[in-house]
Amino acid sequence: MSGERALRALVWNEGVHEANRNPPSIAEHYPDGMHGAIAAGLRRLLPGAEVSTATLADPEHGLGEQVLERTDVLLWWGHAAHDAVDDAVVERVVEHVLGGMGLLVLHSGHFSKVFRRLLGTTCSLAWRNEGERELVWTVKPSHPIAQGVPNPLVIPEQEMYGEFFDIPDPDDLVFISSFAGGEVFRSGVTFTRGRGRIFYFSPGDQDYPVYQQAEVQQVLANGVRWAAPDEPQRRMPRVSNPPREGFAQR
Repeated sequence: MSGERALRALVWNEGVHEANRNPPSIAEHYPDGMHGAIAAGLRRLLPGAEVSTATLADPEHGLGEQVLERTDVLLWWGHAAHDAVDDAVVERVVEHVLGGMGLLVLHSGHFSKVFRRLLGTTCSLAWRNEGERELVWTVKPSHPIAQGVPNPLVIPEQEMYGEFFDIPDPDDLVFISSFAGGEVFRSGVTFTRGRGRIFYFSPGDQDYPVYQQAEVQQVLANGVRWAAPDEPQRRMPRVSNPPREGFAQR
């Protein structure tokens, strides 16, 4: 992002699993919540950035207009409460993405209202949760999000996500994952919507300490850098533009 202002990232987590202590191991894996672990990794790897957190239980889900206006990149984790997210908040987030705010959608956030609204598909996939090893293979090593990430990135235990993943063709396919059962999954993909950059990254389940892994934190930090807008001022694309002077009108 250009300019001297510090990059501002907001980690959003619905916080339902933490509040309900379900699974019971979540308190051990994420004593400060999954959003806390993600934010800590970003602060370590992006020392000049301002990193804050918000949850579903906050007023306006912590995603009020003034908050989003000052957010360069929003990270979204959701799973059990997609339908509880207010539609007005969803539209507000979508408008800011179209205007240039970066968006990282994490793991089960593929089913969030925000992601489905921006992509226009069901975003459904195959899944199985048996704590299998996941290998995350870099298939576009030149991409900024892949920099400094081991190939493969080994996740000892993780929920299996598999194809078919009902998303539009991505701008970039950065990572593909393979699992013990033979499934593969497009686990790291990018999109552009309006002026906003979007990165979806699937590893990161509430049952396993995936967000405590340094390599996963590196991917997220890279994703934040990549998704940050080039211009600090939010500008919505116009529905129609007036003709430029000097061009013939028909």
